Amino acid sequence: MFEKVLLNLLWILPFLTVLFSIPIKENSPRLKRFHLASAGIVLLSSIYLLVRVFQNTVSNTSSQFQLLFETKFNWLNAISANYFIGIDALSSMMLVLAAIIIFTGILATWRLEKNQKIFFGFFQILAASVYGVFVSFDLVLFFVFYEMEALCMYLLIAGFGSGNKDYGAKKLTLTLAIGSSMILAVFLGIYAETGTWNLLKLSDIVLPENFQFWAFPILFLGFAVSSSLFPFHFWSPAGHSAAPTAVSMFAAGVMMKMGAYGCLRIAIYLMPEGAKIWLPYLLLLIAFNVIVGPFIAMRHKDLKFITAYSSISHLGLIFLGLAAMTPIAFRGAVLQMVSHGFLTGLFFATIGMIYSRTHTRDITQMSGLMKAIPFIGVGFVIAGFAGLGLPGLSGFVAEATIFVGSFENPSPLCRVITILAILSITATAIYILRCANKMLHGPLNIPKESLPQAYFEEKCIIVFYIVCLLILGIFPAPFAEFLDTSIFPIYSNLMR
Repeated sequence: MFEKVLLNLLWILPFLTVLFSIPIKENSPRLKRFHLASAGIVLLSSIYLLVRVFQNTVSNTSSQFQLLFETKFNWLNAISANYFIGIDALSSMMLVLAAIIIFTGILATWRLEKNQKIFFGFFQILAASVYGVFVSFDLVLFFVFYEMEALCMYLLIAGFGSGNKDYGAKKLTLTLAIGSSMILAVFLGIYAETGTWNLLKLSDIVLPENFQFWAFPILFLGFAVSSSLFPFHFWSPAGHSAAPTAVSMFAAGVMMKMGAYGCLRIAIYLMPEGAKIWLPYLLLLIAFNVIVGPFIAMRHKDLKFITAYSSISHLGLIFLGLAAMTPIAFRGAVLQMVSHGFLTGLFFATIGMIYSRTHTRDITQMSGLMKAIPFIGVGFVIAGFAGLGLPGLSGFVAEATIFVGSFENPSPLCRVITILAILSITATAIYILRCANKMLHGPLNIPKESLPQAYFEEKCIIVFYIVCLLILGIFPAPFAEFLDTSIFPIYSNLMR
């Protein structure tokens, strides 16, 4: 019973935090501490739930998810929608990732001077939306949470961003709206065919093959919009470059994973025949992300543009794992979701720290920063090493698992793209090492007195992410075996 209450509070508490913060004086230290405490409670709760799920999950050979701590009751009787939430291995891992990003995002905004109440309020609503997505097992409830973040993203980027923020905010929001309309169209079609929104009941219903033929690519690509799959990748560089640090951390670390999560949890799970037909062709789109993305990143000088295209490439690896349709590749895709969330959180956090001191993101205008701000420099380098797959960090484990799983697929196209993806790591290493060399080494070209050492909250962010990258990189086996209990039902449905 306690765990059920805690699971519901994960998405309710952010709303209560916004409500109870209204009487607090604007821009007061108490306001920041209140929001940080709320995010900290959610983080600790998500870790506790992860441990409890880990303790209660057994080896799963069925086609049903092992849901724990379920809450279910009638919600919208007119359309037969229920409030139905629960948690399994996949959900618990994604919840912890989201909670870490939200907690560190608030820390990254600790020195925001104006309109704190508005910023933290919308940021908490973003948090509630992603927590709801990862625990919802009714399609209507899932869609409500999925849509909730779009407006908040627009307001946070347009109101608190930099550069061409209006353009970036509109481009991001309108692109996400295209994906949402595609998702909603298929959800309505599923309900028309089956009469239910319940994800577990739907898994026992074999949707007509002609329905899967047209519905799967629409649903898969609708989810893939938020994960920047080609040709829907264009919102990412503009959105990331205009967004404030915490919002960039959220967008790359969590929001882009929501799309891949939906592709795996809903599209592939409910429409296995459609997946078998279409995923081999979607490999051609995935090839752009995986192979071309790193080379575009090499051309840019703006740190956020470089990291945005790096994220497009790494998200391509997730889709490569999904398109390979093997258990090991699925496992690698989920590990990459978590690993990439940590490394992009660290990347965008350190970029924000550097920008707040140098007031530029152009790598050609910075040099010698390691002499002035070594703690931040080390954090950036470790994020880069994780991105290029250095052994001992989470990126290596996730990428190696995807490559092994993808090569198990006998399709020549899948194997060719896998080999090219492995070779593209060289390009990743080039742009990461180029950035680090230009920014961090050489003579210091900015007055040292204008480059304060990392503040306490900044050190906490960097240490937090480095610990996460090391834990997943050095001890991957328990997490991989744990995730298999959620992956096997999806693969079982795919092979039926």
